[in-house]
Amino acid sequence: MGQSYLNPLVGPDANLFLANVTFEPGCRNNWHIHHATNGGGQILICVDGEGWYQEEGKSAQSLKPGDVVEIPPNVKHWHGAKADSWFSHIAIEVPGENTSNEWLEEVSDEEYSKL
Repeated sequence: MGQSYLNPLVGPDANLFLANVTFEPGCRNNWHIHHATNGGGQILICVDGEGWYQEEGKSAQSLKPGDVVEIPPNVKHWHGAKADSWFSHIAIEVPGENTSNEWLEEVSDEEYSKL
């Protein structure tokens, strides 16, 4: 599925996890869920290239620099680059209670090629 690069923007003792994530063309992460019993979720700030964001059961959303995606907690989703573009976003993990990330199945080539 290609390579992605995680560049943390804050130190390990920061109260907020903030990172620049860059995806090679065609690279995407697996379906995943940011769990929380209160608060939580994730915010993506798109900074370069073009990408995709999709929640389970919904159409994929095209992303370009300047777009902001607010991902609620406990929602299954994925994000990554378009097939012909590098893509970078700033990922912000929203603080919450009992937070954890659950990594699930890959986004299949068949699913991805339909975008």
